[in-house]
Amino acid sequence: MPSQLRFTLAALTAAFLLCQPLRAFDSPLSDEAVREAYFLGQRHDDSLAVALAKYKKALPLPETGPHIASVTFFTPFALLVEASSQHPSYSAQQAALDHRGQKETVQIIVEIRFTDSYGAYIVRPTSSSSGAPKGFAFRPYNFWKDFDVQAFSADEEEVLPLSFSGEPSVLCSDTGGCTLTGATVTLEFPADAFPSDSATVLVTPPEGEAVSVDFDLSSFR
Repeated sequence: MPSQLRFTLAALTAAFLLCQPLRAFDSPLSDEAVREAYFLGQRHDDSLAVALAKYKKALPLPETGPHIASVTFFTPFALLVEASSQHPSYSAQQAALDHRGQKETVQIIVEIRFTDSYGAYIVRPTSSSSGAPKGFAFRPYNFWKDFDVQAFSADEEEVLPLSFSGEPSVLCSDTGGCTLTGATVTLEFPADAFPSDSATVLVTPPEGEAVSVDFDLSSFR
């Protein structure tokens, strides 16, 4: 083949590859990656915490409104690591069998905490008349449904979740009784919905400023 033709074909191939979306994190996971995730989850030492910490971004307190304390972007690999860590009697063979044939997903987890301006109690007038004294009402345990959580791929196109759920966070005392302190919201997405090397999560609370968090997916497994 003439050198000029080889050069042209190489240039066309390179251009084609550059136009293709590059998935930054591993998906679908190979059998070797599944085993790596299993053994990492079984370690139960600092290496496990360090491995999972990079998928989570902590956020500062806002001036007003609820505290969006953290946003986590768990890839299929990270989800397998976490699943393994929660099953001490799990085997590598069982982990591989459980994963085989499963649709790989991504989880985005948002931690919400109460603040002085957005707490467990809601201030309300005791009657409809103006000037009526104000009372307090408990904030409902499903308050997290008032939070809008959106995910965007690198091209700023919104990615719709497969599921959206929440769980209240409570603090219980030794003498009995529990206090609502916040909530954890979890969204699940198809892994192939994030084909490039970046993603953005936008959390819009019912009060206070919206929070936007960017993730560099090229640093993830």
